[in-house]
Amino acid sequence: MRAFITQRARAVALVSAAALLGAGGGAALLSALDSDGSARQVPVASTAQPAASGDSKSVGEIYAESSRAIVEITVASAGQATPFGGGGGSAQSQGSGFVYDVQGHIITNQHVVDSAETVKVTFADGSNYYADVVGSDPSTDIAVIDIDAPASVLEALRLGDSDEVAVGDGVVAMGSPFGLEQTVTTGIVSALHRQITSPNNFAIDDAIQTDAAINHGNSGGPLLDLQGRVIGVNSQIESESGGNDGVGFAVPSNTVQKIANALIDDGSVEHAYLGVSTQDADDRGGATISEVRTGTPAASAGLRSGDVVTRIDDEAVASSDDLRRMIDAHAPGDSVELTLVRGGDTQTLDVELGSRPSS
Repeated sequence: MRAFITQRARAVALVSAAALLGAGGGAALLSALDSDGSARQVPVASTAQPAASGDSKSVGEIYAESSRAIVEITVASAGQATPFGGGGGSAQSQGSGFVYDVQGHIITNQHVVDSAETVKVTFADGSNYYADVVGSDPSTDIAVIDIDAPASVLEALRLGDSDEVAVGDGVVAMGSPFGLEQTVTTGIVSALHRQITSPNNFAIDDAIQTDAAINHGNSGGPLLDLQGRVIGVNSQIESESGGNDGVGFAVPSNTVQKIANALIDDGSVEHAYLGVSTQDADDRGGATISEVRTGTPAASAGLRSGDVVTRIDDEAVASSDDLRRMIDAHAPGDSVELTLVRGGDTQTLDVELGSRPSS
């Protein structure tokens, strides 16, 4: 089971496991009880630099240099109904984050601050600041919050270039698992280009898989290379038990930087949207349309279930992943020409892309 890795405590009653998302089991919110009987729910700006460059540092050195920028995030939100009846009251979520720039912007996961009424940030020295949510993007599970703090408090982490990360590279994860602030774990990059499911059920491409111990409450914390640069934001774990099984996933830093900058500039992010479900075609290559959603750009253009898309404009589509990546590279409102095979005949359709729904 793949789970988001925020922990939530409710003062009223046990919080139920939330909806499963996406293919292959998707993402789930998990629940566990504290020793006092309260519930913990577990959903689990700088210029980028090549992650492989520079001399490696010890874990202790990375901690000493980075810990002042790592924060614990506590979110209060309105209570929800429970499977035991009742509801209302208040709910509290806990996650992690890190300082992005000296203007007070902090990066975390979208699912950490989702439905937040108040957001409190706690630094390593124990100082607290209330934060405003600048913007969030459920399609990439990235959010930016903002605090008004003295410049002496705001030591931003550097971003690495996630395209330069290699399997086997050493990594350090930092955050507040189970509310244990300033926790450091280490491991390696286990795999690259993994696909994980976002909170709104769309795919997040190029996730970094790591065996560094990541647990409930690590959500939004940084995954650092051995030069102390952020190469990802820890977002999900794959676990049958709900605990760390050595399979964690981080949203890559290049995606984080792109989304964070857009959120800081505009408060929101729009993604291009076609409106289809696809699967890989047979040996011919291409992406087979398995579903065309009603009221979408695909439906308006006349795409049908069973069509095999082989090109977008002048670029060949080799797989379902190819099609999705090519659409993602566009902006809402762009027009594209799809070349497709239908009933053995090749034809083209012009499609004006829409804006991806938030849920």
